[in-house]
Amino acid sequence: MPEDSFAALLTLWQVFQPYVTRPTFARMLIVACGWVLTTASKRAVTEALVATGTAGTHHHEAFHRVFSRGTWDPDHLGLALLWRLHKAGFPVRLLLDDTLCSKKGEAVHGICSHLDPVRSTKSVRVFTFGHCWVVLCIVVDVPFSRRPWALPLLFRLYRGKKDCLKKGVEYRKKTELAREMVDIVASYYPNERIELAADSAYCNSTLLDGLAGNVVLLGAMRPDAVLTNAPVPGERSRKGGRPAVRGSKLPKPQDLARDDNEPWKKCRANLYQRKRTVSYKTLRAQWYRGAGTRMLRIVIVKCWEGKLPWRVFFCTDPNVSVPALLEGYARRWSIEVLFRDLKQSFGFGDSCAWSKNAVLRMAPFVGLLYTTLVIWFIEGAHLSDLATPPTRPWYAHKRGLCFNDVLRAARSTITLACGGRVSVPFFDFDKLRHPMPQPRSRPRTRDHTQRTAA
Repeated sequence: MPEDSFAALLTLWQVFQPYVTRPTFARMLIVACGWVLTTASKRAVTEALVATGTAGTHHHEAFHRVFSRGTWDPDHLGLALLWRLHKAGFPVRLLLDDTLCSKKGEAVHGICSHLDPVRSTKSVRVFTFGHCWVVLCIVVDVPFSRRPWALPLLFRLYRGKKDCLKKGVEYRKKTELAREMVDIVASYYPNERIELAADSAYCNSTLLDGLAGNVVLLGAMRPDAVLTNAPVPGERSRKGGRPAVRGSKLPKPQDLARDDNEPWKKCRANLYQRKRTVSYKTLRAQWYRGAGTRMLRIVIVKCWEGKLPWRVFFCTDPNVSVPALLEGYARRWSIEVLFRDLKQSFGFGDSCAWSKNAVLRMAPFVGLLYTTLVIWFIEGAHLSDLATPPTRPWYAHKRGLCFNDVLRAARSTITLACGGRVSVPFFDFDKLRHPMPQPRSRPRTRDHTQRTAA
């Protein structure tokens, strides 16, 4: 029944209630439902009010103030969803990356020029004005799709160095913002093994230096990285001084890959929903420049397609198996699918917010709303009749469901359960302090002849 599915969605959204006031939570629900129902090419808070039938009955400024003047913190909402997922039995497997949302306007907080990785090539670099968000996600296996799904939890807005100098604010690198979010989750679950997958842009000393012991990073490194053995205990350098922190040098990954005396080994791994036979070479070594003195499991993989002859991956757990390392890093691709869905299907960068608080809350709110819809779908909504995708005889090879199917089911559930207007059953909107004023009839102005005569 649509009413039962809608009640389950409202119950899920109630995990946010302890972190906001009662009127703010009621308005949040209206904006959330309207954001799902909006079919316009560009989403906004006012479009959400139109979609829910709230426009004209209550002042729109009250809903804008939820984001511009509220006291709630998106981090608390993201951690509440992480607690919900961990309680349901999902392991804490995190993904880390950044995405660019193009925007214009001098008054918009945090807007600056960023390199657009999608439109840039090796020979042409394209820069775009907008917001660059560093996002920390949890990756989960869902029952309605073969691929893993990335669900966003924490967000940080990155601002360029020139913009920070111009505005007189402290500049923080993307890796510093990422490290802050990882530390928050690590302190939230100090006794849990946390796996974190990130690309080579985040695999450096900023993220790895002093990283919590329960966090295991799976990443990529340069093929010309300098590797060393572990130092012999008590051994000192030839010139004396303190004990050595690095041992003897080892061949670089690219040299090891070219060495014909070291044979390639083979293993089977489930990469990108396909079982593949992988040719690899592996060793345990230190990467002092990127990871300090800790020992790493390093794997050189021969590429079976593309222009690169091989790639190099590593894990901060030196005892991890090669298939587990490769499969863990391959799950990182789901965050790229997430960014595509967020921006193209859910309006992640569509909001017209311009003030500091509104900018720092609106996009994370949309990302967390995405997470709640997928959790709602996992917890049983995918079994309902509303989740059945439309019949497309020319698309018979489709086996799983995508986010557009999740969004279509949520939109149908809200529409059938609420009809033309969305209401919150446990809050009386008539008690809000600022109802929408009724338009007054303006007096007729005299024509030009009468004004001249007067």
